[in-house]
Amino acid sequence: MKKMVLLLCILSFLSCKTPHAQDSSVVQKSAQDSLFTIAFGSCDNQKIKNELWPDIDGNHPAVWIWGGDNVYSDTEDMQFLENNYKIQKQDSAYLSFIKNKIILGTWDDHDFGANDGGVEYPFKRESQQLLLDFLGTSKNATERNRHGVYTAKTILVNKNRVKIIVLDTRFFRTKLTKASGNKRFQPNKYGEGTVLGVEQWQWLENELKSSNAQFNVIVSSIQFLSNKHGFEAWANFPHEVEKLEKMIVSSKARGAFIVSGDRHIATFSSKNVSGLNYPLIDFTSSGLTHTYTTYSGEENPYVKGEVVNDINFGLLKFDFENNKVIMQIRGKENKLLQEFIQDYPRK
Repeated sequence: MKKMVLLLCILSFLSCKTPHAQDSSVVQKSAQDSLFTIAFGSCDNQKIKNELWPDIDGNHPAVWIWGGDNVYSDTEDMQFLENNYKIQKQDSAYLSFIKNKIILGTWDDHDFGANDGGVEYPFKRESQQLLLDFLGTSKNATERNRHGVYTAKTILVNKNRVKIIVLDTRFFRTKLTKASGNKRFQPNKYGEGTVLGVEQWQWLENELKSSNAQFNVIVSSIQFLSNKHGFEAWANFPHEVEKLEKMIVSSKARGAFIVSGDRHIATFSSKNVSGLNYPLIDFTSSGLTHTYTTYSGEENPYVKGEVVNDINFGLLKFDFENNKVIMQIRGKENKLLQEFIQDYPRK
């Protein structure tokens, strides 16, 4: 009888857990370590040795975020894609790096399965499961049973909170408009097409409005602010850019900023958005194994500092006491290549 009562108590406890319990993590930070660190990066070709894992690990990040193009596997052969993920995940340096870390991530086109691909890619559902396998996502996670790899996690750090909102800019993204001249794409007509799709937009609005975090990190595989280069970017859907900016403002989410990848360069962009009492930052870090070595410049009205075209990773160092984020681009031997510090209002 006592065993039966105990079993009923356990079942009752489990059934009372909130559905979002799995979306939170607690990280204990020592008193000596005044900053909480998250690392991220993108564009990692499984056929090229990633030399940066020990350097990234040396910064003691509690979280690693894959920003997309986590493997290069433009294919409709899911076995081929799975094998490429296995190559990446079996790398001994990576296996050592991910121990005791929270691993999150999204995809971009080359791990999604098609260069510049979007909603039309026929194997996106199968590809989704392979990405989630690579990230170590549990088999009963919400992401397994819905379209798209978007997700969110709030991390509690000594009574402080950082929320990471991971977007999917592939599964629902509609047709792009080809450009003439030396650019690949040009903006769609205002109001035409979508990056996120209806369901993901609704989800994102709820995640921003419900956030009680001091900082909200929005992960986008493609750049949000840089809008003149003519490659893939949110700028190809100008109405969606406006929608996200207005959503950040209306949600009153504190300390919201964007991290992105894709471009094989690293850079900081900053924009003053009407109604937002702090600048909106887009921190691009790309790539981990190969970069745009012939980069000679491009128009970006929001750029801050110099553009980096060495292999690189991004660091986010959260200073809760002073309510600021120290954003760093680092490269080989942990060399500091660029730094940008953003102070945020407390309310």
